[in-house]
Amino acid sequence: MSRSYFHLHLVSDSTGETLINVGRAAAAQYEGVSAIEHVYPLVRSGPQLERVISEIEAAPGLVLYTLVGHDLVERLEAACRETGSPCLSVLQPVHALLQSYLGAQTTARPGAQHMLNAEYFKRIDAMNFTLAHDDGNLPDDLEEADVILVGVSRTSKTPTSIYLANRGLKTTNIPLVPAMPLPVALETVRRPLVVGLLASPERIVQIRQNRLLSLNADDSSLYVDRDAVADEVAASRRLCAKHRWPTIDVTRRSIEETAAAILDLYREHRLKFIAV
Repeated sequence: MSRSYFHLHLVSDSTGETLINVGRAAAAQYEGVSAIEHVYPLVRSGPQLERVISEIEAAPGLVLYTLVGHDLVERLEAACRETGSPCLSVLQPVHALLQSYLGAQTTARPGAQHMLNAEYFKRIDAMNFTLAHDDGNLPDDLEEADVILVGVSRTSKTPTSIYLANRGLKTTNIPLVPAMPLPVALETVRRPLVVGLLASPERIVQIRQNRLLSLNADDSSLYVDRDAVADEVAASRRLCAKHRWPTIDVTRRSIEETAAAILDLYREHRLKFIAV
């Protein structure tokens, strides 16, 4: 099936992350159609908006926006009508619902969700911790973590850790390497949630081969031997079963999906920990 394309203009007075996520989630539901994204973050003045409008005029398409300034909204919508580009305020339906439910008016504050509050500094602290404890580093600090990820090489431990850190969780990851002992502290941790990341041997071999190819390294070692990798995965399963650590098969999961599953497990884990 041939693939068709359309221009998707994402106009935000903040970072644009909300629009990017909404736009991609919606566009992904249409097979054979791809969006050519034009992202315009931090649009907070008339001159900035005029530059955006000139690009919309050059490549008309669908326009999604999160602007709180009334004058900017009116100008953008007028320009969209002139170019025949359908436009939508992504947050307006949510604002209307909240206003109806709360009986309160909104306060126009561009980027209000990115204020330097306690939650922001919690994420920064989690990111610093996670980067310092990547790939088994500083194993004596495991009890200070919120989440510990264990798994064989190439099961997406590091990117998942960083994603969780951006959600405010101090995360460390420990590689399971044949013939290499685990940190002693891992056997006794109580506070952190320990999760095993698994994948099919075929998928791991494929990723490892690509990794070696990018490094121009020899691919004849046990590192990419299918039977050896299968043994690694089996040993990983046994280890998690022995300690009753929950496991997640990441073979066909994105980083975001894996992290979402871990966040669910973490919420349950914290409830049990608090109840003790």
